[in-house]
Amino acid sequence: MRDIDDTQQPLLEHLIELRRRLLYCVAALLVTFFASFYFSKEIYGFLVHPLAAAGQNKIIFTQIFGAFFVQLKVAFFAAMMLSFPVIATQLWQFVAPGLYRQEKKALLPFLLATPVLFIAGASLAYFIAIPTALHFLLGYQGDLGGGVHQEALPEAEKYLDFVMQFLFAFGITFLLPVLLMLLERSGIVTYEQLKSAWRYAVVAAFAIAAVLTPPDVGSQLLLAFPLIGLYFLSLVGIWFTRRRRRPADTENETAEAA
Repeated sequence: MRDIDDTQQPLLEHLIELRRRLLYCVAALLVTFFASFYFSKEIYGFLVHPLAAAGQNKIIFTQIFGAFFVQLKVAFFAAMMLSFPVIATQLWQFVAPGLYRQEKKALLPFLLATPVLFIAGASLAYFIAIPTALHFLLGYQGDLGGGVHQEALPEAEKYLDFVMQFLFAFGITFLLPVLLMLLERSGIVTYEQLKSAWRYAVVAAFAIAAVLTPPDVGSQLLLAFPLIGLYFLSLVGIWFTRRRRRPADTENETAEAA
């Protein structure tokens, strides 16, 4: 009985199928971009809410076309997030026919978990990490002495880059369990290697947090601690999946022997 889908296709048919999937992805990106551009002010208003909550009620742009470029960037980032399910689905539909049934069953949960983990990380950044960083960084306003007053005037495009850095950094790092479980599933690393390397993982978590977040300690800890927790959660997930795979492997070996 064949486990793999369909028959082998010639290279030309694969290229035609790839082009079709890419066209769907581009179409989804364009549709979500124009929709996001129409609502870009509302989206940017949502992104600047933590700044307003931190007591900063003014944001500026220093170039004539600055506000327009901010709208473009907001629309592009929003379109990337909104079109991701379509892009991931098209990628899966292109790759899936070349996978065996067991490989599909192994990869599909990771594909479904990716957007959930990314949203969880971005939510942590928006509701906790960004407000914490803003309260710390804006705390340097005030009198410097001698009648000199120091005031923060955030620039619109720089603030957008600041927020997106947080959202993507937290969102991508929250995909750590998916990455580690895929590496273990493919045989690149083993559970024993990951378990013995936990000390290096802790050091790496703090190093990644130091690179991806502003220099304040609070923001770094808010990223480092979840990363460490996700690493150990990945070990637990790998341990459980290994236990479930062993009976299935034994059954397959028995069937092949028969």
